[in-house]
Amino acid sequence: QVQLVESGGGLVQPGGSLRLSCAASGSIFSVNAMAWYRQAPGKQRELVASITGGGRTNYADSVKGRVTISRDSAKRTTYLQMSSLKPEDTGVYYCNADLVGAYYLRKEYWGQGTQVTVSA
Repeated sequence: QVQLVESGGGLVQPGGSLRLSCAASGSIFSVNAMAWYRQAPGKQRELVASITGGGRTNYADSVKGRVTISRDSAKRTTYLQMSSLKPEDTGVYYCNADLVGAYYLRKEYWGQGTQVTVSA
């Protein structure tokens, strides 16, 4: 019933910018923390950035200063603004949300992922 849908991925040149979006929909009572993860081929999924319901943000050292996470609570959407992109930023980016859904049950949900490729 609950869905997280990512968008905004694509091919970008090194040094370029990209903004990813993740919209939560379905039987949702409230959304707590939201986050972005990424996974490169043959590697483990890693946390890129997160934002709590109170607006507190956290970033991986590898992206700090180049990435900004934000959210629109009314739209139940989180955004990941990325700039000065590097080839090592390439991977599938996944949205994650800690929320209360149907029957007031709290759990984490994952999006299907969106591909980001940084290459000349």
